[in-house]
Amino acid sequence: MDIATWNINGVKARLETCLAWLKEASPDVCCFQEIKSEDASFPSGPFEDLGYNVRTHGQKGFNGVAILSKHPIEDVVVGLPGDNDDIQARFIQASFSTDSGTVRVASLYLPNGNPPDTGKYDYKLAWMDRLYDYAAHLLKNEEPVVLAGDYNVIPAAADAKRPDSWRNDALFLPPTRERFRKLVNLGFTDALRAADAASGIYSFWDYQAGAWQKDNGIRIDHLLLSPQAADMLSGCRIDKHVRGWEKPSDHVPVVISLNA
Repeated sequence: MDIATWNINGVKARLETCLAWLKEASPDVCCFQEIKSEDASFPSGPFEDLGYNVRTHGQKGFNGVAILSKHPIEDVVVGLPGDNDDIQARFIQASFSTDSGTVRVASLYLPNGNPPDTGKYDYKLAWMDRLYDYAAHLLKNEEPVVLAGDYNVIPAAADAKRPDSWRNDALFLPPTRERFRKLVNLGFTDALRAADAASGIYSFWDYQAGAWQKDNGIRIDHLLLSPQAADMLSGCRIDKHVRGWEKPSDHVPVVISLNA
């Protein structure tokens, strides 16, 4: 079972790119972030034509997450639990039945948090605290769970080409990285790092200052696996070549393979 995560940076702007990659990679489940579309206007038809069931949690113009699956989509959870007043569309979760049992997959778009001296950073940290609480709840079920998405977190210096340039950024500040470590230390496995400990592996290259051409990237798109999911992990890859396509997102797909 291949599960992918990809911040597509606008489904309408990136529709043809998304379809081309899905035809090429054909993951069983794909988590999109930043669909920038309300649910009613999400172009589900072309994805359904490729054999995917589609569920979205969107809002107009920004944010928004989606799950596409070749399996029936069950037990959908919309919105990260813990704050009924949070109206930003950043979390959707679903369950999928496989030969090995049920796998729960969440598509999440963690707040950016910049500038860090504003309420935006407070919101980011509060959202991470809610994610920690919910993740701890999920672990109690002792089943395969995949928390996939754009975390807007650079976990370590090895995850940035030029870490010094990110020292004062909300993606790399100590409280951000501390909360990410706390989440992992609950018992989750960073799938990419379980497969490859090398530096120089990135999932995002800014549109500015020739970042792609200079390979000035960062790794902020992660798939965190519960112990039961980690036991099924057989590989993880980043489809870096997609960043070089016409009209690309500034992120690229990250894909795991589970023996499920």
